[in-house]
Amino acid sequence: MAVTTGAPRIDLNSDVGESFGNWRIGDDGAILQTVSSANIACGFHAGDPLTIQATARIAAEHDVAIGAHIGYRDLAGFGRRHLECSYDELAADVRYQLGALQAMAGAAGARIRYVKPHGALYHSMIAHETHSRAVIDTIADYDPELPVLLLPGSVALQHAAEAGLRGVAEAFADRNYNPDGTLVSRREPDAVLHETAQVVENMLRLAQDREIIARDGTRIPADAESICVHGDTTGAVEMAQAVRAALEDAGVEIRSFVA
Repeated sequence: MAVTTGAPRIDLNSDVGESFGNWRIGDDGAILQTVSSANIACGFHAGDPLTIQATARIAAEHDVAIGAHIGYRDLAGFGRRHLECSYDELAADVRYQLGALQAMAGAAGARIRYVKPHGALYHSMIAHETHSRAVIDTIADYDPELPVLLLPGSVALQHAAEAGLRGVAEAFADRNYNPDGTLVSRREPDAVLHETAQVVENMLRLAQDREIIARDGTRIPADAESICVHGDTTGAVEMAQAVRAALEDAGVEIRSFVA
């Protein structure tokens, strides 16, 4: 975990800007008052231009770091289905999304500060060589100063280091873990955690002991710089507020990893 002078520090990030037309997802205005980094959808897995623009403006107003939440071109599946696209196709899709969000962020007087893959793309980059390299290579070419939020142990973290990008390991507050450190599939009934007390306890353990407890009780080392609270999870705002309050009460500073 990144540290300041003697005091522990960690980032809170959330997926936002995912509403589309008449379909409303999450309470972005509320959660952006709690987190320090905003993963804003770029229109491929979720988000429409008006939503993305408004979300970037709110993030800028609250001095929340703006991140590009890039995904597979899969609006119908919310980006949670793996797509077997080529290196060139995925690279072009990534560049397109980065450019779209940068335009919206620029209109709000801000800019993209980091990148986080979404859903199936995020999970593909744990071991998929071609898709991992397509994403990392494109980010490095677009802006080599952009950090990338990734799951610890993923091949993408290695690719990021090779490309000269800063790879940032993250943990998930509201997700259950397998013993190998991967996230429990959303097809499983216990994939998402809903008990705020359990989530708070887990994140305090992460911040203080640098470990996460898997669903079978295995202790997983987790040296994460950022904690994700999904904006579309039921009770996300209250959960994020509780996590932040507990961490701050424990003496942990909440600050974006790009601050």
